[in-house]
Amino acid sequence: MSQAAVYGLLFAAIVLEVIGTTALQLSQQFTRIGPTALVVACYAAAFYCLSLTLKSIPVGIAYAIWSALGIVLISSVGLVFFKQRLDLPAIVGLGLIIAGVLVVNLFSKSVSH
Repeated sequence: MSQAAVYGLLFAAIVLEVIGTTALQLSQQFTRIGPTALVVACYAAAFYCLSLTLKSIPVGIAYAIWSALGIVLISSVGLVFFKQRLDLPAIVGLGLIIAGVLVVNLFSKSVSH
């Protein structure tokens, strides 16, 4: 599988996880069936896609990308759809998470380019 396809699968896994986490908020502690079913389906699909990427990307690297982009995306969803505001330390922290993933991906020999 090409590197582009592997990273595409990883990105799909991240997006599915963010959709699932958004549905988790909407499920109201699993009391609403539609969002609850979406949580289960998206998380299952996300972990399946993630598992496929682990054939080509080391687990630590894949999980770093997964968690960092997931945190940033779900924070954005919270801001836009749930009106959850981020203070300056939260924004700085998110920036540091992104910077960490960039350092790993651009400079680490653990990542095959």
